[in-house]
Amino acid sequence: MSRQNTSRLKSLVDKVPPGFLVDTAWLKKREGIDPKTIYRYVKHGWLEPVVRGVYRRPSPERMHKSAGVNWQATLLSLQWIMDKEIHLGGESALDLAGYAHYLPFEDKTRVHFYGDAPSWLKRLPTQTQLAVHNCSLFGGNPIGLIDEIRYIKSGMHTLDTWRWPVKASSPERAILETLDEISPNSAGFDNISKIFESLTSLQPELLVQLLNVCRSVKVRRLFFVFADHHQHAWRKYVDASNIDFGSGPRALMKGGKFHPVYRIYVPADFMPLPKTGDIHT
Repeated sequence: MSRQNTSRLKSLVDKVPPGFLVDTAWLKKREGIDPKTIYRYVKHGWLEPVVRGVYRRPSPERMHKSAGVNWQATLLSLQWIMDKEIHLGGESALDLAGYAHYLPFEDKTRVHFYGDAPSWLKRLPTQTQLAVHNCSLFGGNPIGLIDEIRYIKSGMHTLDTWRWPVKASSPERAILETLDEISPNSAGFDNISKIFESLTSLQPELLVQLLNVCRSVKVRRLFFVFADHHQHAWRKYVDASNIDFGSGPRALMKGGKFHPVYRIYVPADFMPLPKTGDIHT
């Protein structure tokens, strides 16, 4: 092997931990590795193909070949190796933070990614279903995103012994992302209500910032439906009078009751008490 190729291989090994992924575009742009060299790396076992155009640095345990690609290694590879603007969000971020353990098992078989996802992500043989969302809810604004150095470890997901900073939505942002995906049925409301019940320590200032940046009238209205229903201590510091709720009613669920304050159809259990005030527009 030439000195140049040896240098490139060393650079690749230094930058890509075992079990992490890279794609052809990254190999060519960042490392100057052409297709012939990729073929040679695969032949010698320095890389292993996952799907067309995507490769993994083999793990010493070789556990990944039979089990498929786990979502944790996929997310970290996109964030920290390939420099993609992508984060863990919605229910998955709440799960990571320990708030979504009330969700039924079947709801945790999907992992929610938000942001700049490559086209090959849909073809990846992952152990769990990857739900990819754009960041249009906040207009691409990164407010409420956090990087925490921790194990990716929660009730269902563990990243073995790798310690990496994880880009994820804060609970304040994640609950709004979750509301954006709410199912128009009572079960969807009940699941989110159980999560909301545990959200006792949200930051009011961050919530106000996120609600003002949020582009969905439905999400803003639903947030206050749940916030009023649970009445956590932080609720009194989130001034609804300064939030734009849009105009006209919103029909979210068939057969629901019309909420007189937030003008959206919700299950009867989420209707306000008779003394609840109204919003003037």
